[in-house]
Amino acid sequence: METLEQRQSTIQNDRSQQRAKISFPEEIIEEILSRLPVKSILRFKSVCKPWRSLISNPSFTKLHSTRAAVNHRTALFISAHDPSTRKRYFLSAAHDGGSLTHLITLDNIPTRCDITESQHLNGLVLFNYGDGYQNYAFVVNPSTHKVLKLPNPANYATRKTDICYFFGFDESRNEHKVLNITITTHDVPSVKPVIEIMIFSLSNYSWRKIDVEFPLVVSQFRWCYGLKRSVCVNSVIHLMLVNQKELLAFDLRTEKFSIVKICSDAVPHRIICNRPHLIKVDGLLGVVCHDQMMTNNDVYVWILQDYENGVWVRETITFPKSWSVFGCAFPLDSANMEEIIFSLNKESKNVTGVLMYNMKSGCFKSVQLTLDNHPFLCKEHVQFQQIKWYVESMVRL
Repeated sequence: METLEQRQSTIQNDRSQQRAKISFPEEIIEEILSRLPVKSILRFKSVCKPWRSLISNPSFTKLHSTRAAVNHRTALFISAHDPSTRKRYFLSAAHDGGSLTHLITLDNIPTRCDITESQHLNGLVLFNYGDGYQNYAFVVNPSTHKVLKLPNPANYATRKTDICYFFGFDESRNEHKVLNITITTHDVPSVKPVIEIMIFSLSNYSWRKIDVEFPLVVSQFRWCYGLKRSVCVNSVIHLMLVNQKELLAFDLRTEKFSIVKICSDAVPHRIICNRPHLIKVDGLLGVVCHDQMMTNNDVYVWILQDYENGVWVRETITFPKSWSVFGCAFPLDSANMEEIIFSLNKESKNVTGVLMYNMKSGCFKSVQLTLDNHPFLCKEHVQFQQIKWYVESMVRL
């Protein structure tokens, strides 16, 4: 039998639902909620069942992500490692700096982690770390503080397997995917390495092996050492090759490989000591390089303005002082055409500076991140290794 308190609670809940329905049409409520930060939206899920149903709908998630991207509702994703405790921290901060927010802590990180890379797409961040043979990958939603550890591919067990993970978004299916390229070597030199390609879908949370041929000009020895960074543009994942005049491209829609030619001027003269790397600028593919044979303080960002016709345009970033004074910093990431992140610099125990460049004004600035509210961090030993932009998103993991 229902108690008086239960009956009153039921009546109050029914009235709340009726007010939600009567006050505004659902289209108006959707318009208002889709313009709010994720933190506020998550609180509003508990207002009533209609709001919860609306916010949980995939179409609302897509609308909110689109609005967040258009309005440049961005923030910073940071990974930090403490070798003294073997812990790794995922943190976030406002785009203009301030106190860091703790997202998650990973324990028992191997001491030797040569590879640490993060890639962001539509609100999610793929982070992977390892030594080139034993690699681990996580998909993080910094807005909701949710983390998904990817299961290891079926061919993961051997130490003679080099595993790389790359993040992509298939626009034709509105789906995040992870591309896995694995090369397995043998003790017998005459036996060729075995290359396997797998795709992880965030729709069904499983790996799928695909049979696909590499372009004829690509051998296993021309790509396996260069594929630690990638950029996804227009559903195509781009990877830097050992031959720095070309990129290996994988189309998530057709699941085929191809070659993208880089502008010859984008390759520095001293290739061995100065490797260019990839960056996404305002949704376009970019290649960053600095020619150390030149005496100026310029860093060049070559942007592929016309993908179909292979038209590259050069943007020049000039440092006010010698490039070496800034630690030979390279652009790390770009949220839009205006601002580019250059580097992290630990200024004190409690403060870390982020060097940013404004493409419109041509000026640098330092954004400060503070660690005061994080007693779990051993500030003397913590090392900041990765920093990326991300767009607020309601995408579920």
